[in-house]
Amino acid sequence: MEAVSVDALHRSDGAALQRFLQRLLGNAADAADARQETYLRLVRALSRTEIEQPRVFLFFVARNVALSLGKRRRFEASLFRSATHFDLAGITDEQVRTEQQVIARQQLRLVAAAIDELPPRCREAFLLSAFDGFTNGEIAARLGISQRMVEKHVAKAVLETHRRCRDFF
Repeated sequence: MEAVSVDALHRSDGAALQRFLQRLLGNAADAADARQETYLRLVRALSRTEIEQPRVFLFFVARNVALSLGKRRRFEASLFRSATHFDLAGITDEQVRTEQQVIARQQLRLVAAAIDELPPRCREAFLLSAFDGFTNGEIAARLGISQRMVEKHVAKAVLETHRRCRDFF
């Protein structure tokens, strides 16, 4: 079998991949991010195994990346929505929106910082679960650990993140 050239695949299918991702995600910026992540995952996969149908694999990976990104965007949106439960009588709508945006950004930074401070394996298991949508079995296989260990890592991540953020939310 002929070796897969990522560059050739990019030249032949890059524009189609961008359109595909834009249809799935609804905007060009997210599609561009997803496209980059797709190629990164393709390169990683090619370093580990031979791919018989690279174009099919490329679009399969792109779909998974788009689904993960969509989940992440929904999670971020829910954080923003959580910041909108204020009763600020007498303040203009514009002031309220600005205040809500500042609070939501602070909340996102706090959550991101809490996740960043997790031990590496714990953080990786949590991100694969929460943002990439992998099952515990898939995470266990990917990380080479038991499902029970994945459950412990994810539980620890949730508890630590909640502990660090509870006073702010």
